[in-house]
Amino acid sequence: MAKTKLILMRHGESVWNKKNLFTGWVDVPLSDKGIEEAIDGGKKIKDIPIDIIFMSTLIRAQMTGFLAMQQHTTTKTLVVNHEKGKLYDWGTIFNDKTKEDTIEVYFSWHLNERMYGELQGNNKDEMRAKFGKEQVHIWRRSFDVAPKNGESLKMTAERTIPYFEEKILPHLDNNKNVFIAAHG
Repeated sequence: MAKTKLILMRHGESVWNKKNLFTGWVDVPLSDKGIEEAIDGGKKIKDIPIDIIFMSTLIRAQMTGFLAMQQHTTTKTLVVNHEKGKLYDWGTIFNDKTKEDTIEVYFSWHLNERMYGELQGNNKDEMRAKFGKEQVHIWRRSFDVAPKNGESLKMTAERTIPYFEEKILPHLDNNKNVFIAAHG
């Protein structure tokens, strides 16, 4: 019996990664290099069967996920499954055969990058010069210290782990291969 797979893919380089800016929840797309990275990532997973996909709500993760899946050998159609609102109400597939030929894609803010608060949009080197290398390192890597008006890693875990346990883990427990395109 084949083993269940969880595929995690960090988004490719964003235009703000390229400019060395703190991004957080600012919704910026991939750079040209990031597009190539997403395509390369897709080539690495192209032969792994994928049953369901989860992505953050940020465009850089979504671009990465969709570009990666364009390289995939599946003939199934990716269908974004909206969990509420008019798209949920009106986006239902009423043909079972058609539905079986799809891979559901879910977007969730619970999978978004850590929110960097007042660091967002600022150059990382300039913030190190202003606040000190050690302080910026603490904001970025300590577990429970958040930048001003931002999230600590602990706060990020408090939103991502319950989502993973409630929405993603049941698919793995049911022997489904799950692909997540999100953040690192």
